[in-house]
Amino acid sequence: MTNSAISRDARSYRLTNIDMLRGLVIVIMALDHVRDLFIVNVVQDPMTQPDVSPALYLTRWVTHFCAPVFVFLAGTSAGLMAARKSRHELAAFLFKRGIWLVFVEVAIISTAYTFAPFDGVPELGGQTLLVMQVIWAIGASMIVLAGAQYLGARACALVGAVIFLGHNALDPIWPVGDLLAGNDPLWYGLKSQSSTAFGPFLLAFGYPLVPWIGVMLLGYGTAGIFQREPVARDRFLVTAGLVMIVAFLLLRASGVYGDPNPWQVQETGGLATALDFMNVTKYPPSLLFLLITLGPMALLCAYADRMGGWLKDTLVMFGRVPFAFYIAHWYLIRLGNMALAHYQGFEQEQMMTFFFFFPQGYGVSLPWVYAIWLLVLAILYPFCKWFAGIKARRKDWWLSYL
Repeated sequence: MTNSAISRDARSYRLTNIDMLRGLVIVIMALDHVRDLFIVNVVQDPMTQPDVSPALYLTRWVTHFCAPVFVFLAGTSAGLMAARKSRHELAAFLFKRGIWLVFVEVAIISTAYTFAPFDGVPELGGQTLLVMQVIWAIGASMIVLAGAQYLGARACALVGAVIFLGHNALDPIWPVGDLLAGNDPLWYGLKSQSSTAFGPFLLAFGYPLVPWIGVMLLGYGTAGIFQREPVARDRFLVTAGLVMIVAFLLLRASGVYGDPNPWQVQETGGLATALDFMNVTKYPPSLLFLLITLGPMALLCAYADRMGGWLKDTLVMFGRVPFAFYIAHWYLIRLGNMALAHYQGFEQEQMMTFFFFFPQGYGVSLPWVYAIWLLVLAILYPFCKWFAGIKARRKDWWLSYL
């Protein structure tokens, strides 16, 4: 998509710097999911392995930017909508879109995780696994925002900031659940990875909700920043980004607050210590996790309008169809994952499970993960460009849900 095509977008309220960030993180997110489904010796988080290679560590760490930016910008987009919708109209839209996203997470994305929506996962006693991840977090947070936006942008920003800054104060007292055991009360999932069994279903909360509500409310409450003149907007973004990065460094170094996973000086040397220093908690997202992800992205956003060329245009294009990309990329990499397993001599039934349970010996090395990731992007590019063109030319109501 060229710059002229971008400028002709029928949705004139679209901001290319926001869309570029959204496109960047959806592309990075695809790398994380390819790693999950294709790499050999799958673990939930390679950053927890003491002997992890720097390359694998960074491959995982860079994907930390994805969820915070997605959720924050979802709130920002809702805040920008408030300028052209009444509060009742905005509430109706956010509520309906939130319900739709939760349904998609449960019925469409969870099916892609296992390819076993009816037979269930053998390793979980035949239960059907419903994994509540980032789409769930965005959808449920939108449902909350549908009501909260009646309080006004300032109140949303204040409540969001309190959750953003203060939720780690609950760490010492909040129960820690188990993602796959299925024995936790439902309310554990508000701030802890947990799972609850409902008959034949196992509801697994990969993304504990409360911190993400704070991120979305903060995004909504600060959307006015993006309505300022570009110079003033970018100056604020640079200041905010630097403050967050410095706050991260000071808090992380002191260890006084902001993350339940303290860092330590490692016997194996400075590199291992640095990797441990940066290993902050994503589930749920700690204050330090949010500072060191949203801070650099604020800086990038401040300079996005000065960038140009095919790379920015491509990222903007992807960023205008993130939902379509998200669903398509899951099924594409899952089909590729099944094809690789067949090539390596595994039975298809062995792969119809959650990736935690893929058989020993399956998978490829990290360089192949990057090659497969680039192939996924290349395959999705024509579809996303076509769909972005439709969204650029038309204003049909249903396009806002895709």
